[in-house]
Amino acid sequence: MTLLDELKKKKCQSCEGKNIPPMGADSAKTYLQDLPAWTLSDDAKSIRKLFLMKNFMAAVKFINEIAKVAEGEDHHPDIHLTGYRKLTIELSTHSIGGLSENDFILAAKIESLPKDLKP
Repeated sequence: MTLLDELKKKKCQSCEGKNIPPMGADSAKTYLQDLPAWTLSDDAKSIRKLFLMKNFMAAVKFINEIAKVAEGEDHHPDIHLTGYRKLTIELSTHSIGGLSENDFILAAKIESLPKDLKP
């Protein structure tokens, strides 16, 4: 079983008020090994991925699917749609000012969603 498979089975846990430190860059890089095309920010406080969608409606549909998963996990990404089909998802745990396992759990679940990408 890969780390990606393990992450998809987990549920995001609240970090609010628990004095949890943000994940370090080395740990984040380990998690990223199983998340294709997700990148770590220069300050190691967030991860992101650009999806080039087939068209505008495919992007909106994918956003709605992400929103359902994010709401179920109570962990919400920053979503940027530009150029009508360039969809960037950025994840960070705002309550701790950096990355937590929650970001990688949500990224893994986003990876498992069906998406209509540009061929």
